Amino acid sequence: MRSFLYQRATDPGMAVQALSAAAAANNPMTQAAAQPLAGGTTLIDLMKLDVMRPAAIVDINPLAQGWSGIEPGGENLRLGALAKMSDVAAHADIQRQYPVIANSLKLAASAQLRNMATLGGNVMQRTRCSYFRDISYENCNKRNPGSGCAAMEGFNRMHAVLGTSDQCIATYPGDFAQALIALDAMVEITGKAGTRSMPFAQLHKAPASSPEIETTLRPGELISGFTVSGRWPRSVYLKVRDRQSYEFALSSAAIALDVRNGVIDDARVALGGVATVPWRAREAEALLKGQRFDDDLARRVADAAFAGASGRQHNSFKIALGKRVVARALQQAVTMEI
Repeated sequence: MRSFLYQRATDPGMAVQALSAAAAANNPMTQAAAQPLAGGTTLIDLMKLDVMRPAAIVDINPLAQGWSGIEPGGENLRLGALAKMSDVAAHADIQRQYPVIANSLKLAASAQLRNMATLGGNVMQRTRCSYFRDISYENCNKRNPGSGCAAMEGFNRMHAVLGTSDQCIATYPGDFAQALIALDAMVEITGKAGTRSMPFAQLHKAPASSPEIETTLRPGELISGFTVSGRWPRSVYLKVRDRQSYEFALSSAAIALDVRNGVIDDARVALGGVATVPWRAREAEALLKGQRFDDDLARRVADAAFAGASGRQHNSFKIALGKRVVARALQQAVTMEI
């Protein structure tokens, strides 16, 4: 491993200042010379692989006292960015009022990783594309902009079928982000100008012609929390993977429904494991609203969710698989007892 400077930030201002100073000449943040350290479960891996080479690490764990709250209020939820994944997943109010969040966290990573990893770090984790993580492959537009994409004609079984471009087909790997997308969550961001909020759906950027720019965070900014309006007890996260323990999704679906007198009054559908960013399937949602659920509706919704999908040599199976995951998740959400 390369040598680096270690700094410990004892307040948000110190963290922002340290990250901003190094990030000024290194936009985007993911390529900045200084990187924030929370759980470290992705960053340290990538440093060992020599994919990320920060000159400085800014330890933000001292900020946990103010940034690790789990606050399910009367009609809203706030989660601190430094809350541990395992703590949020095990929280009784989260399990009861936001099961899609609890389940997305329970199905992510191993128990040891969930005990270390934070919510903020989880949504910022980088792709598991093997061509990105192995520096012996020179052609990776996400790692070396302009170099090409080895995955296009390589082994692309795990890669994306939605939101791709001719520059990148790397899949967004997380689970928690799909729950946030489905719940219309807001993300709180702390930077030099103070704290701002924006829809979580605007945080991640599809690759288009600049796959190396993965988020809309400005230099030096940090995620400090998440908020969700309303309560969503009828919500489900379903994940299909190659094995039942510690594996990334081949396809997943986060579903949140509001059903009144047998009619779907509101519906949220998000997809994981199949897209370059956390994916909201709004066309599918529109088909659900005002309808009574049955198998035919489930099939039409699933088809709509993948209407724009495009597979490659090894990953086309994800389209058929993803449709089944959506239909099954809808069935579970409609029939769950609340």
